[in-house]
Amino acid sequence: MNPKIKIVIVGIGGVGGYFGGLLAKKYQDSDEVAVIFVARGEHLKQIQKNGLKVIKGSDEFIAKPALATDNANDIGIADFIIFCTKSYDLEAAIAQLKPCIGEKTSLLPLLNGVDAVERIKKNLPNATVFQACVYIVSELKKAGVIENRGNIQTLYFGLEQEINDQLLLFEKLLKDAHIEASCSNNILSIVWEKFIFISATATATAYFDTCIGELLKENPTVVLKLIDEVTQIALAKGIKIDPQIAQKTLDKLKKLPYETTTSMHRDYKNLNSQTEVMSLTGFVVTHGQSLNIETPVYKKMYEKMRSTKINIL
Repeated sequence: MNPKIKIVIVGIGGVGGYFGGLLAKKYQDSDEVAVIFVARGEHLKQIQKNGLKVIKGSDEFIAKPALATDNANDIGIADFIIFCTKSYDLEAAIAQLKPCIGEKTSLLPLLNGVDAVERIKKNLPNATVFQACVYIVSELKKAGVIENRGNIQTLYFGLEQEINDQLLLFEKLLKDAHIEASCSNNILSIVWEKFIFISATATATAYFDTCIGELLKENPTVVLKLIDEVTQIALAKGIKIDPQIAQKTLDKLKKLPYETTTSMHRDYKNLNSQTEVMSLTGFVVTHGQSLNIETPVYKKMYEKMRSTKINIL
């Protein structure tokens, strides 16, 4: 008998909890696939005891992974590892999961920002790393409970200019679990379009301390300026971006529930000790400087957010 395909999800928050929950539900009794959660603290204890509750609207289910642990040595070599940590936790997660990474392991970072692959390759130069991004409004409600509150939950991944058997297998595993997943060989453009969306939105919601509905009502012009500045960075880096990216981004924002906000905004409101402001806002400012591109709106907002007592990483 062939060994089970091991899918490891690291970080069982809004993103990892929702997609990991669907995977665990689908393959709970499978003889071919094992889904493993890597979590910590009280959240891990609740998952180990009761499973992971996933809520979407009036629907909910309990997902029971093959294993939930905080010790990578319990897992063995994985076939796929999905990193769903916050951007500032990526290096620690890589170090933690090194015992699970073999020659044939494929890594998938579902993080905010556009530099995750580069950062993983810096630590694991020979690893197979898929580019990826997601559109989802989901959060950890309390220990053991994930709630998806949005009307979009799509996952894109791939390797630039390449489609191989491993990518197609992963796409099938995801789709069979009823995940809206698409494999693309034009993934860099997709990832950057998502970055334009989340960078502008996270920066503005955190700066104005407001939800997306209120942001579009009170400060739509500022949002458009942010979109334009980050788009100029992408174009200068040779990324192909849809000429209608500003309207596409606004259309996506308008489809979200009025009260939707961003994880970076929630981090500021909750006075968390770390935020993703370097990955989502500072990245645009520093790359603008290196490319001789002016980013005055990003720079103003970044300087204000850096002046808070929150530790910027």
